Amino acid sequence: MDTIKDWIDDQQKRGRITFSLQEVLEQFHTISVQGVRNALNRLVKKSEITPILQGFYAVIPIGYALRGMIPPTLYIDDLMKHLNRTYYVALLNAAVFYGAAHQQPQTFSVVISYPTLRDTTRKGNRIAFTATRKTIPQTWLKPFRTEYGDIQISKPELTAADLITFQKEVGGLNRACTVLYELSESIDFEKLDSTFFDYVPTSSIQRLGYLLENELEQSDLAEILFKKSQEFSCKFQRIPLKYSKQTRDCETNAKWKIIINETIEIDEL
Repeated sequence: MDTIKDWIDDQQKRGRITFSLQEVLEQFHTISVQGVRNALNRLVKKSEITPILQGFYAVIPIGYALRGMIPPTLYIDDLMKHLNRTYYVALLNAAVFYGAAHQQPQTFSVVISYPTLRDTTRKGNRIAFTATRKTIPQTWLKPFRTEYGDIQISKPELTAADLITFQKEVGGLNRACTVLYELSESIDFEKLDSTFFDYVPTSSIQRLGYLLENELEQSDLAEILFKKSQEFSCKFQRIPLKYSKQTRDCETNAKWKIIINETIEIDEL
């Protein structure tokens, strides 16, 4: 290839829209590091490519050129492979794929293997990373096809649990319950196994079961979850429904051992 732009254009013709600085340096080894950076910066200014994280770029396809940005769904899998991380798209972004969150969230939520990454914002696209020290269970991930390959999404059952575990990240417990109510149509707790209960905190199982049974009119789902939690030896302890709120003089649900210290109000989607 005569120029760096020619090489990038060729990559896109081959169906590839991401690349690393290191790849360009290896391809154009006669050009200095600063010369390569300058060439890439010129393409960034022309909105032909965009930097995602340090040393990693995405091409902006023609259909997104006017916006000067590219949705994270189109490059997140390549980015995680570049960083050698296991991951999955989570929370409201996962719920969208199951028709349970009707508006595309402003934040793109990704759970990754430890260590953590700093959140990043590019052209209004914010990617929020949540790192886990636990092994991400591949059993509870589902590939979804995008224009440029597959991405890993949490299955409805894991999405439901994560909405409770990371309720603060989705805007609070009421918001989590709003999405959970619509997500419930896609949930099948009969499939739960030990990998699910090893990964999801028991406290989230308790809160999720209580909410399904007592707030979301999903007693059948809740009962299956309860039986599965007992089958896999989950040890329930008395915990508050909302962990950041006082519990004095609050009733406790005996089955799920939830201290009822919050009134749930389903939001408008």
